[in-house]
Amino acid sequence: MKPTLLLLFALFSSLVAAFAGVGVDQDEFAKNLGGWKKPGKYVDYELSGANYRTYKPESSPTPDGGIFVSIRIDYLRGWLASDDHATLEITVSSKGAIVAAQSTIAIQGQSIASDVIVGSSEAGKEIINPNRTVQIGTDLVSNLTAKLLLENIVEAGRVSFPAVIRHNYNRIFQAIRVEGIAVMTAVAIPDEPIVLPPVPPPAPPAVTPPVAPVLPTTPAVTPAPVAPATPPITPASPTPTLPVTPAAPDPAKPATVPLEIKQY
Repeated sequence: MKPTLLLLFALFSSLVAAFAGVGVDQDEFAKNLGGWKKPGKYVDYELSGANYRTYKPESSPTPDGGIFVSIRIDYLRGWLASDDHATLEITVSSKGAIVAAQSTIAIQGQSIASDVIVGSSEAGKEIINPNRTVQIGTDLVSNLTAKLLLENIVEAGRVSFPAVIRHNYNRIFQAIRVEGIAVMTAVAIPDEPIVLPPVPPPAPPAVTPPVAPVLPTTPAVTPAPVAPATPPITPASPTPTLPVTPAAPDPAKPATVPLEIKQY
Protein backbone atom coordinates (compact mmCIF):
# COMPACT_ATOMS: atom_id res chain seq x y z
CA MET A 1 0.00 0.00 0.00
CA LYS A 2 2.78 2.40 0.95
CA PRO A 3 4.68 1.98 -2.38
CA THR A 4 1.45 2.72 -4.24
CA LEU A 5 0.91 5.94 -2.28
CA LEU A 6 4.48 7.03 -2.92
CA LEU A 7 4.05 6.38 -6.66
CA LEU A 8 0.83 8.38 -6.75
CA PHE A 9 2.45 11.23 -4.84
CA ALA A 10 5.40 11.31 -7.26
CA LEU A 11 3.03 11.29 -10.24
CA PHE A 12 0.99 14.12 -8.73
CA SER A 13 4.12 16.15 -8.03
CA SER A 14 5.33 15.75 -11.63
CA LEU A 15 1.96 16.84 -12.96
CA VAL A 16 1.98 19.91 -10.74
CA ALA A 17 5.48 20.79 -11.87
CA ALA A 18 4.48 20.28 -15.50
CA PHE A 19 1.54 22.64 -15.23
CA ALA A 20 3.35 25.25 -13.14
CA GLY A 21 4.67 28.35 -14.89
CA VAL A 22 5.49 28.62 -18.58
CA GLY A 23 6.82 25.82 -20.76
CA VAL A 24 6.80 24.15 -24.18
CA ASP A 25 4.66 21.14 -25.03
CA GLN A 26 7.28 19.00 -26.81
CA ASP A 27 4.81 16.50 -28.24
CA GLU A 28 2.55 19.24 -29.56
CA PHE A 29 5.51 20.92 -31.19
CA ALA A 30 6.56 17.67 -32.88
CA LYS A 31 2.98 17.00 -33.96
CA ASN A 32 2.76 20.42 -35.59
CA LEU A 33 5.87 19.57 -37.65
CA GLY A 34 4.56 16.17 -38.72
CA GLY A 35 5.34 13.92 -35.76
CA TRP A 36 8.46 12.44 -34.22
CA LYS A 37 10.75 10.63 -36.64
CA LYS A 38 12.68 9.34 -33.66
CA PRO A 39 10.49 9.71 -30.55
CA GLY A 40 11.70 12.43 -28.25
CA LYS A 41 14.68 13.23 -30.50
CA TYR A 42 13.87 14.88 -33.83
CA VAL A 43 11.30 15.41 -36.59
CA ASP A 44 11.98 15.06 -40.34
CA TYR A 45 9.87 16.95 -42.88
CA GLU A 46 9.93 18.43 -46.37
CA LEU A 47 9.45 22.10 -47.11
CA SER A 48 9.85 23.96 -50.41
CA GLY A 49 11.19 20.81 -52.08
CA ALA A 50 14.04 20.23 -49.59
CA ASN A 51 14.40 17.96 -46.55
CA TYR A 52 14.93 19.33 -43.04
CA ARG A 53 15.27 17.99 -39.50
CA THR A 54 14.26 19.78 -36.31
CA TYR A 55 15.53 18.48 -32.99
CA LYS A 56 13.75 18.51 -29.67
CA PRO A 57 13.70 22.07 -28.26
CA GLU A 58 15.94 22.74 -25.29
CA SER A 59 14.64 25.17 -22.67
CA SER A 60 16.00 26.74 -19.51
CA PRO A 61 14.42 29.14 -16.98
CA THR A 62 15.15 32.85 -17.01
CA PRO A 63 15.51 35.01 -13.88
CA ASP A 64 12.13 36.69 -14.44
CA GLY A 65 10.21 33.43 -14.47
CA GLY A 66 10.16 32.93 -18.23
CA ILE A 67 12.08 30.46 -20.37
CA PHE A 68 14.79 30.56 -23.00
CA VAL A 69 14.16 28.08 -25.84
CA SER A 70 16.78 26.91 -28.34
CA ILE A 71 15.94 24.84 -31.42
CA ARG A 72 18.41 23.21 -33.79
CA ILE A 73 17.41 22.80 -37.46
CA ASP A 74 19.39 20.89 -40.11
CA TYR A 75 19.14 21.09 -43.88
CA LEU A 76 19.64 17.50 -45.07
CA ARG A 77 21.57 17.86 -48.33
CA GLY A 78 22.05 14.16 -49.11
CA TRP A 79 24.61 11.43 -48.70
CA LEU A 80 27.40 13.05 -50.69
CA ALA A 81 27.13 16.54 -49.18
CA SER A 82 27.59 18.03 -45.72
CA ASP A 83 24.43 19.21 -43.98
CA ASP A 84 23.87 22.87 -43.11
CA HIS A 85 22.70 23.92 -39.66
CA ALA A 86 20.61 26.64 -38.09
CA THR A 87 19.50 27.61 -34.61
CA LEU A 88 16.39 29.47 -33.48
CA GLU A 89 16.49 31.08 -30.05
CA ILE A 90 13.52 32.74 -28.44
CA THR A 91 12.88 34.25 -25.03
CA VAL A 92 9.41 33.75 -23.54
CA SER A 93 8.10 35.82 -20.64
CA SER A 94 6.42 34.35 -17.58
CA LYS A 95 3.07 35.25 -19.20
CA GLY A 96 3.85 33.23 -22.31
CA ALA A 97 4.66 36.12 -24.67
CA ILE A 98 7.65 35.97 -27.02
CA VAL A 99 9.77 38.99 -26.15
CA ALA A 100 12.95 38.36 -28.17
CA ALA A 101 14.25 36.13 -30.94
CA GLN A 102 17.45 35.49 -32.87
CA SER A 103 18.58 32.97 -35.47
CA THR A 104 21.89 31.83 -36.90
CA ILE A 105 22.62 29.82 -40.06
CA ALA A 106 25.89 27.94 -40.57
CA ILE A 107 26.64 27.08 -44.21
CA GLN A 108 29.87 25.14 -44.76
CA GLY A 109 31.45 26.74 -41.73
CA GLN A 110 30.27 30.25 -42.63
CA SER A 111 28.00 31.73 -39.97
CA ILE A 112 25.20 34.17 -40.80
CA ALA A 113 23.46 35.58 -37.72
CA SER A 114 20.42 37.81 -37.52
CA ASP A 115 20.15 40.74 -35.18
CA VAL A 116 18.45 40.18 -31.83
CA ILE A 117 14.83 41.15 -32.42
CA VAL A 118 13.36 42.52 -29.19
CA GLY A 119 9.69 43.19 -28.47
CA SER A 120 8.26 46.21 -26.70
CA SER A 121 8.45 46.58 -22.93
CA GLU A 122 4.73 45.91 -22.71
CA ALA A 123 5.02 42.45 -24.21
CA GLY A 124 5.89 40.75 -20.92
CA LYS A 125 2.87 42.24 -19.16
CA GLU A 126 0.34 40.45 -21.35
CA ILE A 127 -0.51 36.78 -21.68
CA ILE A 128 -0.96 37.22 -25.41
CA ASN A 129 0.51 39.90 -27.61
CA PRO A 130 -0.19 38.47 -31.08
CA ASN A 131 0.59 41.63 -32.99
CA ARG A 132 4.03 41.95 -31.46
CA THR A 133 4.64 38.20 -31.84
CA VAL A 134 3.89 38.49 -35.53
CA GLN A 135 6.15 41.52 -35.84
CA ILE A 136 9.05 39.81 -34.07
CA GLY A 137 8.79 36.83 -36.42
CA THR A 138 8.54 39.03 -39.49
CA ASP A 139 11.49 41.21 -38.48
CA LEU A 140 13.58 38.15 -37.66
CA VAL A 141 13.03 36.48 -41.03
CA SER A 142 13.46 39.73 -43.00
CA ASN A 143 16.72 40.53 -41.23
CA LEU A 144 18.10 37.03 -41.77
CA THR A 145 17.00 36.94 -45.43
CA ALA A 146 18.68 40.26 -46.17
CA LYS A 147 21.98 39.01 -44.77
CA LEU A 148 21.67 35.70 -46.60
CA LEU A 149 21.20 37.48 -49.93
CA LEU A 150 24.50 39.29 -49.46
CA GLU A 151 26.31 35.93 -49.61
CA ASN A 152 25.03 35.10 -53.13
CA ILE A 153 23.49 31.81 -51.99
CA VAL A 154 21.81 30.00 -54.92
CA GLU A 155 21.09 26.45 -53.68
CA ALA A 156 17.33 26.10 -53.21
CA GLY A 157 17.47 24.39 -49.82
CA ARG A 158 19.73 27.10 -48.44
CA VAL A 159 17.69 29.96 -49.88
CA SER A 160 14.60 28.48 -48.15
CA PHE A 161 16.29 28.32 -44.74
CA PRO A 162 14.69 31.60 -43.49
CA ALA A 163 11.24 30.24 -44.42
CA VAL A 164 11.99 27.01 -42.50
CA ILE A 165 13.03 29.04 -39.46
CA ARG A 166 9.78 30.98 -39.67
CA HIS A 167 7.90 27.67 -39.90
CA ASN A 168 9.54 26.50 -36.67
CA TYR A 169 8.91 29.89 -35.04
CA ASN A 170 5.19 29.51 -35.70
CA ARG A 171 5.10 25.94 -34.40
CA ILE A 172 6.99 26.69 -31.20
CA PHE A 173 4.63 29.59 -30.55
CA GLN A 174 1.68 27.21 -30.83
CA ALA A 175 3.31 24.87 -28.30
CA ILE A 176 3.87 27.45 -25.53
CA ARG A 177 1.88 26.65 -22.39
CA VAL A 178 1.19 28.72 -19.28
CA GLU A 179 -0.06 26.67 -16.38
CA GLY A 180 -0.68 23.90 -18.88
CA ILE A 181 -2.94 26.07 -21.04
CA ALA A 182 -2.11 26.93 -24.63
CA VAL A 183 -1.27 30.59 -25.01
CA MET A 184 -2.50 30.80 -28.61
CA THR A 185 -3.57 28.14 -31.07
CA ALA A 186 -3.54 30.38 -34.13
CA VAL A 187 -0.47 30.52 -36.34
CA ALA A 188 1.60 33.60 -35.60
CA ILE A 189 2.46 34.38 -39.20
CA PRO A 190 1.81 32.54 -42.49
CA ASP A 191 4.05 29.64 -43.44
CA GLU A 192 4.30 30.40 -47.17
CA PRO A 193 7.90 30.70 -48.35
CA ILE A 194 9.27 34.16 -48.76
CA VAL A 195 8.82 35.42 -52.29
CA LEU A 196 11.23 38.23 -53.01
CA PRO A 197 10.09 40.87 -55.49
CA PRO A 198 11.67 40.38 -58.89
CA VAL A 199 14.54 42.65 -59.60
CA PRO A 200 13.76 44.74 -62.69
CA PRO A 201 16.37 44.45 -65.41
CA PRO A 202 18.55 47.50 -65.90
CA ALA A 203 17.20 49.98 -68.40
CA PRO A 204 18.97 49.77 -71.74
CA PRO A 205 21.15 52.74 -72.57
CA ALA A 206 19.58 55.41 -74.72
CA VAL A 207 20.33 54.82 -78.36
CA THR A 208 21.41 57.95 -80.22
CA PRO A 209 20.66 57.80 -83.93
CA PRO A 210 23.88 57.89 -85.98
CA VAL A 211 24.72 61.24 -87.50
CA ALA A 212 25.93 61.18 -91.09
CA PRO A 213 29.39 62.74 -91.39
CA VAL A 214 29.51 66.11 -93.12
CA LEU A 215 31.67 65.82 -96.23
CA PRO A 216 33.54 68.88 -97.59
CA THR A 217 31.74 70.50 -100.48
CA THR A 218 33.66 70.15 -103.76
CA PRO A 219 32.71 72.48 -106.65
CA ALA A 220 31.28 70.63 -109.55
CA VAL A 221 33.81 70.24 -112.40
CA THR A 222 32.58 69.55 -115.90
CA PRO A 223 34.67 66.76 -117.24
CA ALA A 224 36.50 67.49 -120.53
CA PRO A 225 35.03 65.72 -123.52
CA VAL A 226 36.84 62.58 -124.28
CA ALA A 227 38.21 62.44 -127.84
CA PRO A 228 37.18 59.41 -129.77
CA ALA A 229 39.78 56.78 -130.04
CA THR A 230 42.05 57.11 -133.11
CA PRO A 231 41.96 53.97 -135.22
CA PRO A 232 45.37 52.40 -135.83
CA ILE A 233 47.21 53.46 -138.99
CA THR A 234 47.34 50.77 -141.64
CA PRO A 235 50.73 50.83 -143.49
CA ALA A 236 50.48 51.55 -147.22
CA SER A 237 51.12 48.73 -149.66
CA PRO A 238 54.57 49.03 -151.31
CA THR A 239 54.51 50.25 -154.95
CA PRO A 240 56.11 47.75 -157.30
CA THR A 241 59.36 49.01 -158.84
CA LEU A 242 59.57 48.66 -162.63
CA PRO A 243 62.92 47.55 -164.18
CA VAL A 244 64.98 50.37 -165.69
CA THR A 245 65.39 50.02 -169.45
CA PRO A 246 68.73 51.46 -170.76
CA ALA A 247 68.27 54.33 -173.14
CA ALA A 248 68.94 53.66 -176.85
CA PRO A 249 72.11 55.31 -178.28
CA ASP A 250 71.64 58.56 -180.00
CA PRO A 251 72.54 58.17 -183.72
CA ALA A 252 73.57 61.78 -183.98
CA LYS A 253 76.39 61.27 -181.58
CA PRO A 254 79.41 59.19 -182.63
CA ALA A 255 80.02 56.19 -180.67
CA THR A 256 82.85 56.43 -178.22
CA VAL A 257 85.57 53.97 -179.12
CA PRO A 258 87.85 53.00 -176.34
CA LEU A 259 91.51 54.01 -176.75
CA GLU A 260 93.65 51.06 -177.45
CA ILE A 261 97.34 51.24 -176.43
CA LYS A 262 99.72 49.06 -178.40
CA GLN A 263 103.18 48.01 -177.38
CA TYR A 264 106.19 48.74 -179.53
